[in-house]
Amino acid sequence: MLVQDLNKQVAISDEVRNTGSDKTKSGGLLFDRKVTRIVTAGTLIDENFMDPYENNFLLAVHSETLLADVSSSNLRPLAKTDKVGLSWVDLSSGVFYTQPTNLVSLSSQVARIRPREILLDSSLEHLDPTQFAKTIGEGSYTVTHHHLPIAAELSASSWSTMLEKPLSEKQYAMFTHEEVMAGSLLLDYVKNKLRDTHVVLQTPVRQTEEEIMSIDKQSLRGLEVRSTLRDGLHQGSLLHAVRDTVTKGGSRLLSQRLVSPSMSLSIINNRLDLVTELLSNEQLREGLVMLLRQTFDTARLLQKFYVGRGDADDLLGLSKTINIMDSVSGILRDHVLSHEDRTLKDDARKDPSRGLTFLWDILGRMDLQDPVRLADRVTEAIDQEGLNQQHLIEEIEAAEVIGLAEQVIEDETPNEKLRGIGKRSSKSREVSAASRDDDSQSSEPWIMRRNASLTLEMAHADLDSLFREKAELVSRLCDQLGAKSLTLRWTPQLGHHCHLKSKSSRTVESLQGARTVGSTRSTRSFYLSDWTHLGNKINDAKMRIRTEEQRVFTSLRTQVIENLVRLRRNAAVLDELDVACSSANIASRHNHVRPILHTGKTHKIVGGRHPTVDVGLKESGRHFIANDCFVGGEEQILLITGPNMAGKSTFLRQNALISILAQTGCFVPADYAEIGLVDKVFSRVGSADNLYQDQSTFMVEMLETAEILKQATPRSFVIMDEVGRGTTPEDGIAVGYACLHHLHNVNKCRTLFATHFHALADMTRGFDNLACYCTDVAEESDGSWTYVHRLRKGVNRESHALKVARLAGMPAAAIAIASEVLQFVGPQTTQPSSIVVEARRTPAAGEAGG
Repeated sequence: MLVQDLNKQVAISDEVRNTGSDKTKSGGLLFDRKVTRIVTAGTLIDENFMDPYENNFLLAVHSETLLADVSSSNLRPLAKTDKVGLSWVDLSSGVFYTQPTNLVSLSSQVARIRPREILLDSSLEHLDPTQFAKTIGEGSYTVTHHHLPIAAELSASSWSTMLEKPLSEKQYAMFTHEEVMAGSLLLDYVKNKLRDTHVVLQTPVRQTEEEIMSIDKQSLRGLEVRSTLRDGLHQGSLLHAVRDTVTKGGSRLLSQRLVSPSMSLSIINNRLDLVTELLSNEQLREGLVMLLRQTFDTARLLQKFYVGRGDADDLLGLSKTINIMDSVSGILRDHVLSHEDRTLKDDARKDPSRGLTFLWDILGRMDLQDPVRLADRVTEAIDQEGLNQQHLIEEIEAAEVIGLAEQVIEDETPNEKLRGIGKRSSKSREVSAASRDDDSQSSEPWIMRRNASLTLEMAHADLDSLFREKAELVSRLCDQLGAKSLTLRWTPQLGHHCHLKSKSSRTVESLQGARTVGSTRSTRSFYLSDWTHLGNKINDAKMRIRTEEQRVFTSLRTQVIENLVRLRRNAAVLDELDVACSSANIASRHNHVRPILHTGKTHKIVGGRHPTVDVGLKESGRHFIANDCFVGGEEQILLITGPNMAGKSTFLRQNALISILAQTGCFVPADYAEIGLVDKVFSRVGSADNLYQDQSTFMVEMLETAEILKQATPRSFVIMDEVGRGTTPEDGIAVGYACLHHLHNVNKCRTLFATHFHALADMTRGFDNLACYCTDVAEESDGSWTYVHRLRKGVNRESHALKVARLAGMPAAAIAIASEVLQFVGPQTTQPSSIVVEARRTPAAGEAGG
């Protein structure tokens, strides 16, 4: 609650043993309290409240321009020349990224990364919040300021102490000054918050705007890539529609790929090759999914071990995952070899496209020799049955605490009855009471197997011998006392004592050295030196076993850390396979096809469908009307008109989403798709006011439109819906025409432009690379009508808004007046008209209208 909901920082103070000098300073105290960690929203490692399906990013931002503006108190407009360095990390998995950008693109980069915490230099602490929000964008993140010591070595080489392997000189030279400053700020902050906890990060991956498709923050929101526009929910988003992953790491990878589609044809085609192979081999795909479903979140498990937090269950989970990695490698290898045998028989070696080099590349990245040895060692060392027994004991103890708390509450509020918790606690008390009646010291659960080490084997042998002595002592005492109910026990209150169910007291005093310490009508407890000495020996033997078990566990954890790089690389392969299987499953289920990517600047999509709307309609038993989209080249801009609710906005969005999916490396919802690489996707498809920053709806619309016109390149893909609708028709038409003119003559990018300003079709007749398309309404003789969602060439000058109003339930009287007004308005022109409507009494509620 404090960290996630209230954006607070929580200091964790642990008890630590004092050194000799510390004892002297503290007056001889053996222990002291020390802050060992400060938990913040961006520095989570293994907390249970983390979202396992999304990365938990901590982002550092460095800008010399912002620092200079703050010092001079002169905030100027943002510019592309204002360099910014970004550095972000997910401490729970160890991924580490950097990127150079500029102040203009900063808010979009923040929206793409979606950090939980943003880190700024402490000198920016007095930056105006409104200006900051405009610069960095709004979001559900915490903003923290941190002072980077001047004495710190501000170079990428200083990062090596926190990396899994040092960077080379060539790698050092890649980073800009801004990236180095952001990275140094980030890592110094991590050291400060984690204190005594040492984390190791993966080698930083440097991203550039040339390597990935840029999707600005408005487009991420408007296209509902990760969450819906209206409610902010995952269900209904693009990610929800195309995610069929079965691992947490695969889910995180798919989420990152969707917001950062690749610009590399080789990377995209390698991903598509893998999906193609999995789609055409259902047995292979199902076998991989079945194995992947059994894996654990390796990336986060490894990070837990490195910071000293992993337990025996985590070791077993890692061991199982390693064995699954080995099985996955075997399945892929057998598949490749089988394929090669078939191609040799078919003499298909002349067709290199049929080769499976991409699978050989995947197999080449998997290093399993040492990890498999580690998995075998873990399996041989850890006793699964003993671990389960320990969990059962812990559950019983926890239930006892719950039962005690319940009893306290019941005593304070006797008239209230607790539900649910009472059933669990009462049952656990029965189990606990039964376990206390038994002499359970001999059946104490052990985490490690007896043969996990020679020392452990000898210690267990000693303990077995002591338990035999204990059994002999019990037998001897029972014979001397003539009782069969004697047990040897230990409790925190009485220590080692004998417990006898007998009314006779004469027999107990007859034992040499026996001393009664408690009795009831039917029981008697007494001390006996023989049991006290033997019990202490048993305790010492158990302590030796626990100490050796901890040593073996530490040794296994050390071996995990030694295999960290190999295990992370193998885990990354599993994530990629999971994403590919997910795309293949979605493609099979919803008839998606493999897109053809090229370096041109055209879209050729046949039978395209909206990925989320298509799924939603199928679930309700309806059919999506597919549409073709040929844009680019001679038809660089498609001007789309048509009725309200006839699918114009859906058509715009679906083609933008198909472009994103294609460059993500996923199959797309279409019959055929051939797409030239898109460097930037822009979406102007709806807006709302931003009153906090004193921006009306129309102002927000114009700000978004301005950014598109300033940033779109000839390789960009732009969709614009109803630009200019937030003002008068005359001004709206002027703005719409200006946008089309600029996109056609300056940006020269692929554009889908939907509008109800039908005059724009007449005003743009001279545009060589603009074509008009429309949707329609089919009206029947009886007055009924249906939407024709299929696009056709031409202009539709009827928006049929009153039909939508009638569907929405607008009163008939109001619709009648609107119809009359519409007759006065006539065809849309660019000239204002004077309209006079006869005043009349509007029927009251419940009266007939019309």
